[in-house]
Amino acid sequence: MNNLASAQWLFENQNREDVVILDCSVSPSSDDNGKTVYHSGKAQFDAGHIPGAQHADLVGALAGKTGSMLFQMPDAEQFRDEMQRLGVHDGATVVLYDQSFTAWAARVWWMLRWIGFDNAFVLNGGLKAWTDAGYAISEDTDPPVPGMLSLALRPDVIARQSDVRTSLDDPQTCLIDTLSAESFQGENNAYARPGHIAGASNVFALSMFKEDGTFKSKDDLQAMYDGAPDQRQITYCGAGILASATAFVLVQLGYEDVSVYAASLQEWAADPDNPMSVKDG
Repeated sequence: MNNLASAQWLFENQNREDVVILDCSVSPSSDDNGKTVYHSGKAQFDAGHIPGAQHADLVGALAGKTGSMLFQMPDAEQFRDEMQRLGVHDGATVVLYDQSFTAWAARVWWMLRWIGFDNAFVLNGGLKAWTDAGYAISEDTDPPVPGMLSLALRPDVIARQSDVRTSLDDPQTCLIDTLSAESFQGENNAYARPGHIAGASNVFALSMFKEDGTFKSKDDLQAMYDGAPDQRQITYCGAGILASATAFVLVQLGYEDVSVYAASLQEWAADPDNPMSVKDG
């Protein structure tokens, strides 16, 4: 898959001047009520990261500043400015990873795609692949060298609630729920209402990975999706994170029109006028 980087490739190229490495980790925990709370992954980053990496903070600098939704999309200028601060520039080769299941890195990859930057890669297997290969980690961080990054916004790669509503009556749009089967069926609910957006299909994003955290083969991934490559694909989850991992894979498989519903169920389920189902399909 074209936008996947191996640990070996990164090890051999990490000292190139054009290579920018971003650790996109987020740290989840549970509160007293069992609800998942998300924290910046900066503490994880400081405890050990790929040498030369900077931390891209999806909870802080890369999140929108208005509203209460998790992982709200920022303004394009806000995102561009933070990428520039971290050293991303028009001629850069950006490698993204995280310390858990790659979806955080995929979210930043998708946001870079949103602003028109295409020379970004996801480290296959994340930090685990790096350490499994025997490569060293570091607790040191050099100050980033700011870059100059152009904006060529692709607004259609981020789906809005109105886009999803329109898609419900459009046979040329495939709506993909990327949460677990239990969530899809309404057996496990973390949002205002249980179940899934009416008409959606379900492919759990974590099923795309092998036990070692790397992606399954291209053939195995293709077998998971039955939409035509020229049909529009809209992915969603709870807050647009797992949906970004699925969108990343769909682009690698050659799907031409892929969007992430970034606000996902945290927005959709909160509006009682939006149809939901706890049945298949």
